[in-house]
Amino acid sequence: MMDIIGQPAADADLIKDVSEATFMQDVVEASQDTPVIVDFWAPWCGPCKTLGPQLEAAVTAAKGAVKMAKVNVDEAQMIAGQLQIQSIPTVYAFYKGQPVDGFQGAVPQSEIEDFVARVIKAGGGTSPAEDLNSAVEAAEEMLAEGAADDAAQTFAAILEEDPNHAGAYSGLVRAHIALDDLEQAEGILNGAPAEISSSPELDAAAAQLELAKQAANTGPLAELEAAVAADENDHQARLDLAQAMYAAGDGEGAVEHLLTIFRKDREWNDGAAKAQLFTIFEALKPDDPVALNGRRKLSSMIFA
Repeated sequence: MMDIIGQPAADADLIKDVSEATFMQDVVEASQDTPVIVDFWAPWCGPCKTLGPQLEAAVTAAKGAVKMAKVNVDEAQMIAGQLQIQSIPTVYAFYKGQPVDGFQGAVPQSEIEDFVARVIKAGGGTSPAEDLNSAVEAAEEMLAEGAADDAAQTFAAILEEDPNHAGAYSGLVRAHIALDDLEQAEGILNGAPAEISSSPELDAAAAQLELAKQAANTGPLAELEAAVAADENDHQARLDLAQAMYAAGDGEGAVEHLLTIFRKDREWNDGAAKAQLFTIFEALKPDDPVALNGRRKLSSMIFA
């Protein structure tokens, strides 16, 4: 059975208790194809009782990209001696029959996950997190090419694997924006897990949703341009024009009009021009030239 990211589902012998009699088969030989993490422990070892379950969780999450062997040093003293195990817990990773990485003592969960990721990479594999990120990149390409429905389905499938993947959650919101289903997009955004609700990815999606709502209420460009030409101090008409221009794909022009309002009267309408600029900057990628240049110009006005 395969999952969404193409990894084989965890098999029954993913995590094994290994003895001296089975060490050669379950570690040395097994590691010829898949890296094997070996946890050297003992029943009387307090830190082992914490580290063991943490390792098992990380190995299980890897979904077959790495396996785990648990060796009770009290019952496998010859193996412990050969590998010079001087204190426990000690963890070694084997690949192609040889130790390739390891550590001693209890460590934080984040370090365990980093260790497992390194072991998978040493074995030429990719971690589930890397596979999910690759799937997100593929969905982003679909979205950029106009296949919003396919992108939405892919983002949704990724979230079934990792409900807290901020990139996929943001992508799902943006896919529904592209489908012009703003109500659904807002519902998805409002239902974001608390763990990622304040992430940069979700903030960007929220900004794009706000701009999409504005676009639905903009007037004809020609009329707005005429109103601004008739009265260059009609800030409301200029703000409306900026919104319409952004909706039409002219982000640079929209930013210039908003900067003009800010330069003329930065406090107009409770700082509406500055707020709109920040919404646009948030919606764009951080390295977007429109955002970079706009931020630079706004900063020069603020600190002039």
